[in-house]
Amino acid sequence: MLILMSWLREHVPGLPPARAVADALIRAGFEVEGVEAVGGLAGVVVGEVTSIEVVAAKKKNVRWCQVRVAEPVTGETDPGSRGVICGAFNFEVGDRVAVALPGAVLPGGFEITARKTYGHVSDGMICSARELGIGEDHDGILILPKDAPLGAHVAELLDLVDDVLDIAVTPDRGYGLSIRGIAREAATASGLPFTDPGSPVGTAAPGDGYPVTVEDTAACDRYVARVITGVDLAAVTPLRWARRLTLSGMRPISAAVDVTNAVMLGLGQPLHAFDRAKLTGPIVVRRARAGERLLTLDGVDRALDPEDLVIADDSGPIALAGVMGGASTEISETTADIVLEAAHFDPVTVARAARRHRLFSEASRRFERGVDPALAPVAAEAAVRLFGELAGGRAEPGVTDVDHRGEPVTVAFPLAEPTRLGGRLYPDEVVRARLAEVGCAVEDSDVPGVVTVTPPSWRPDLTRPADLVEEVMRLEGYDTIPVTLPRLPAGRGLTPAQRMVRAISRALAYDGLTEVMTLPFVGAGVADALGLPEDDRRAAAVRIANPIAEDAAYLRTTLLPGLFDAAARNIGRGQADVALFEIGQVFRELAAPAAPVPTPSVLDRPSDGQVAALNAALPEQPRRVAGVLAGLREPAGVAGGALAGGRRADWADAVEAARVAARAVGVELTAAPDEHAPWHPGRCAALRADGELVGHAGELHPRVVAHLGLPERSVAFELGLEELIEAAARRGPVTAPVVSQYPPADRDVALVVEAGTPVAQVTAALRDGAGELLESLTLFDVFEGAQVGAGRRSLAFGLRLRATDRTLTAEEANGVRDAAVAEATRRTGASLRA
Repeated sequence: MLILMSWLREHVPGLPPARAVADALIRAGFEVEGVEAVGGLAGVVVGEVTSIEVVAAKKKNVRWCQVRVAEPVTGETDPGSRGVICGAFNFEVGDRVAVALPGAVLPGGFEITARKTYGHVSDGMICSARELGIGEDHDGILILPKDAPLGAHVAELLDLVDDVLDIAVTPDRGYGLSIRGIAREAATASGLPFTDPGSPVGTAAPGDGYPVTVEDTAACDRYVARVITGVDLAAVTPLRWARRLTLSGMRPISAAVDVTNAVMLGLGQPLHAFDRAKLTGPIVVRRARAGERLLTLDGVDRALDPEDLVIADDSGPIALAGVMGGASTEISETTADIVLEAAHFDPVTVARAARRHRLFSEASRRFERGVDPALAPVAAEAAVRLFGELAGGRAEPGVTDVDHRGEPVTVAFPLAEPTRLGGRLYPDEVVRARLAEVGCAVEDSDVPGVVTVTPPSWRPDLTRPADLVEEVMRLEGYDTIPVTLPRLPAGRGLTPAQRMVRAISRALAYDGLTEVMTLPFVGAGVADALGLPEDDRRAAAVRIANPIAEDAAYLRTTLLPGLFDAAARNIGRGQADVALFEIGQVFRELAAPAAPVPTPSVLDRPSDGQVAALNAALPEQPRRVAGVLAGLREPAGVAGGALAGGRRADWADAVEAARVAARAVGVELTAAPDEHAPWHPGRCAALRADGELVGHAGELHPRVVAHLGLPERSVAFELGLEELIEAAARRGPVTAPVVSQYPPADRDVALVVEAGTPVAQVTAALRDGAGELLESLTLFDVFEGAQVGAGRRSLAFGLRLRATDRTLTAEEANGVRDAAVAEATRRTGASLRA
């Protein structure tokens, strides 16, 4: 909202400079985005045209004018005269005009210089209203009054020097979209008296006016109509009003339109003028009917919705209430009599109509923020007076005022409430005074310390004690509230589960993976892209009620799609080798969806039962940890004096990354072959902790890799975070290993097993058979060939044995090895390789 300081000062005399007013409004809670000084037209003076000579040119004729810019002195001949070339033809000899002398700078940074043109030296420029920045008229020169003194500065003569405040009005302060509202705030903030221009003083009494019927009194609780006759639409809007409208961000159009805009800017009440001759029958305020259409003033033929509130007559809809008028009753050059509308419409109804039709106007902007319902007759009377001044209109004596307003809202307000909530002392007399400055009526009640407050009609946002507290606090100044840090209770640190999550994150980062955070939204085709079977729970995604986009309308059921997108994006930007991981929630549809739960009211805290019902209706949200690796796992370079070509990440790296995450919380994972989308069926491992499945790892299916644009043979893992934490909890506290000072005993064994026997089973058997003396167990060779027989393979393990209290003898070490081999033979059918 652009606010002119000169217009403000008409209602609040004695206001300080614009910058001080802006600072005061900011302290009162308004967002003043800027202060601009306008009208500084140094070098533009009043001149009199003394002679005119037409100069013929190829494209158009121009005029060589002699202009006198100073009064003659006795004995001198035509002093102060200068020649100026001008292309306008709307002025004559003897007219007084605005002359920009060389050196003047017009709005827009246009500097005036003396220059030769059309065979003459033009020593200045005769200006139009638009060139001076005081109007839109550019067809002709601005003609000044005959008595304007020669040589006087035009800016001072026309009172053009002004300041404009640019205020961002928040949606709850609709009254701020007017000079009236900002003037009240400026007066209060500056401690100056304020005379409300919206007071019902001198308004006409209701009587027999133009017939109006309001069918929907909930959507229109006030409708005032005035008939104005003898309107001269050829009348030119005076420069003062045209300038006010221009600096307020509105284009002067005609006297009839300018009057309604001036009243709206001044008081905040939108008005609309109908051509009386084009109305057929009484005005009716109602909802639109099925199939009705309206051609609005912007030239668009609109299909009306039954929820639209319209102004109609016997011919049908003639305006979209509170938004825009219709073309059928538009003011035109032949209009002589008008019917002026000043009404109060429901904010929600207007807002929905404006959005439904994508039709936003200055009127709808105000109505949807709340217009003062008591202002309609005052605004109509102000418009009647302006029509008489600017367009010669005369108001008929009848006044239509259909009033269905309800009783004003009252609030029981404890005077101590601002002190309780504001963090400082607000004496009772200060609270009463501040509420009165807002416009509230404050009356004592039967309860000590509690007053009954009736908010003013222009403040529909004041409905609760908290709203009144805010008014007291902002007018007293938010900067007067002491800044104190709250006392925080002693914390207990992170929970064990939180520490485990951080341990997993650190372990994966130390292992060379980069943590990312992806959006939880996916498209409808993710399940097909991952090759998930229809009976897989991950294929049943939960749809969002209000998605940000149709290609992201579902909640993820696995972390892998977001990681794949992040990997592909990085690879596409030149990062060929990626290793990413994420810890986050996935969303699984409930097996038996709960019945819809009604949304609880925002006025009170929902009950425990309501909260439980809402939680029960939510999808399952387990946490997962997942990662994806592509490209080189070991970079190329010189290692050990030899040039190495690097090593690509393979399925074993995915399994090892999963084990790194599990070891961070003290859990050991065992791997076994499995088939689980989106992994390659021959290179997928099921990962278990204590026999419980916790996730999968391995190489991705070639079709998935090709569909997602990932490098060939990319690998990934995904684990259930809750399962890892539970497994860690079952193991109890982690005890530090005892470091033995005695030397180890190393033994190697090579076992021949069936080719389909999982290595994990053989490893578990050896570990159980070796017992407590086993310090570590390492698989260092796998061999398949004729030497071990068809369908069989050899697994070579290194066993490191150590005791904490003695050096093991050869017999003890061999006995442990033999016991381990015997257990592996019993459980897997392994035989010792010769």
